[in-house]
Amino acid sequence: MQFLEALPRFVFFTGKGGVGKTSIACATAIDLAARGRRVLLVSTDPASNVGQVFGVEIGNRITPIPAVPNLSALEIDPQAAAQAYRDRIVGPVRGLLPDSVVKGIEEQLSGACTTEIAAFDEFTGLLVDSSLTHDYQHIVFDTAPTGHTIRLLQLPGAWSGFLEAGKGDASCLGPLAGLEKQRSQYKAAVDALADGARTRLVLVTRAQKATLREVARTHDELAAIGIDRQFLVINGLLPAGEAEGDPLAAAIFAREQAALAAMPAGLAGLPTDRIALKPFNLVGLDALRQLFVAANVGRADDEAPVTPPAAPDIAGLVDGIAADGHGLVMLMGKGGVGKTTLAAAVAVELARRGLPVHLTTSDPAAHLAETLEGSLDQLTVSRIDPAAETERYRQHVLDTQGAKLDAQGRALLEEDLRSPCTEEIAVFQAFSRIIREAGRKFVVMDTAPTGHTLLLLDATGAYHREIVRQMGSGGTHFTTPMMQLQDPKRTKVLIVTLAETTPVLEAANLQADLRRAGIEPWAWVINNSVAAAGPRSALLRRRARNELAEIENVAARHASRYALVPLLRDEPVGVERLCQMVRRTQANQGA
Repeated sequence: MQFLEALPRFVFFTGKGGVGKTSIACATAIDLAARGRRVLLVSTDPASNVGQVFGVEIGNRITPIPAVPNLSALEIDPQAAAQAYRDRIVGPVRGLLPDSVVKGIEEQLSGACTTEIAAFDEFTGLLVDSSLTHDYQHIVFDTAPTGHTIRLLQLPGAWSGFLEAGKGDASCLGPLAGLEKQRSQYKAAVDALADGARTRLVLVTRAQKATLREVARTHDELAAIGIDRQFLVINGLLPAGEAEGDPLAAAIFAREQAALAAMPAGLAGLPTDRIALKPFNLVGLDALRQLFVAANVGRADDEAPVTPPAAPDIAGLVDGIAADGHGLVMLMGKGGVGKTTLAAAVAVELARRGLPVHLTTSDPAAHLAETLEGSLDQLTVSRIDPAAETERYRQHVLDTQGAKLDAQGRALLEEDLRSPCTEEIAVFQAFSRIIREAGRKFVVMDTAPTGHTLLLLDATGAYHREIVRQMGSGGTHFTTPMMQLQDPKRTKVLIVTLAETTPVLEAANLQADLRRAGIEPWAWVINNSVAAAGPRSALLRRRARNELAEIENVAARHASRYALVPLLRDEPVGVERLCQMVRRTQANQGA
């Protein structure tokens, strides 16, 4: 593997959700530790599953991995980091200021902006020389999905510039209170990220057109902020021999080769490694140690056929959704499980039945337009664009609050509106506007990967608590966005997963988080099931057999209702294929 040669101290793995960053980061850390190097493996993903991969509870502290000498791991837990950050700010004034003032400060620190700042604060501490990291020769970062990673890597420069000019006025005053003393640390972090002798950035992707386009954008954006020493890993490639005698495998192989042939020019010149699809799940040390080794699968006739499991299809779920006539449908789950495609399929089927539908996404890496490839009566499509929403919000504030200020006050307001926290407020307002539409039509929302979604809901919850505090005692009737999300008559949450160990565990954790917020998921969707497609190749049969236990796990333990969607021979792109996906036509399956 080229990306493993002469590794510098810091190694980052980034890419679209679901491409295998965590597995490759973990395998890299194991490989380095086996060479006698002292390694710290760090996850900066709000939806980290490093602990699940190793079978060890890690959390927000450096934890040795008992089975791997020289290896320790750390998961930066955004919620724990935020609580510690709040305690550091509020603790010194508790008891000195009136309770009402302290409560106001706590409310100001309750949103997603504080969570992001606190996680960033911990992240930068790992990029500078400190007692925390000086014992480690390599620090391997399993970063969050693309949008979050870009945000995280851009923050050092954004916050340094913002602090240099002054703390602003309102939107970030609370969250920023703990950052003023950290300027030198942020500058050191920026320098480390841009130094090719100290940092290597590994872009991880799959051989899929949309995923390659996304990683190409990541390449360009990172290069633009000075991180231009990059490597490329194309993960999960189906070996050529598996395509013989299996129409499903042949179609997958052809799609992958076509995607590679049309690879964006910016990626073609990067040092590139290719990793073959494995017949086993990448959980546990034995599996991870085999990731960079060619697997011997055997012949197809060595593997007994897998009988597709009897399970409900997605058409049944759409029947239940359509019966209400309107409402909010939110698809949530780990990055890369197919939420965008399933959201489009549900929306298209509802519109095909003559129901008005608004299909939208809050995912910065979504590709709804590419998935639909056409129009349909009763269906409108939109995307919450953070940049556009931020500019709209900024202009609104300047036209209203700014109109009452003198030149100096307006300049201060403009400075405040350039802070990274402004985006959080703007996106939340767009989210709230769309939720209101669900009272008269269907709104199908393709949400961002799990960590993004929870941060968005956290902002919703903070707003809800503030409204309740202000209006709850006055007898005024009101409905906040969080109240709508908690009402099963108004909102149906569909959790999307794959029939694999880690995605199912992460989906179960998401369900637990939603329940703690008072939101009960309505159904689960197991997407891209190899077992449901009836494969013939030896490798795909082994993967299909591994799926059966996870499908049973979802049906028996986690979901009150669920649907199983097979891996399709033809990509579900375009209105007609999306309709076929819902109806699960035999012609479009691999059987």
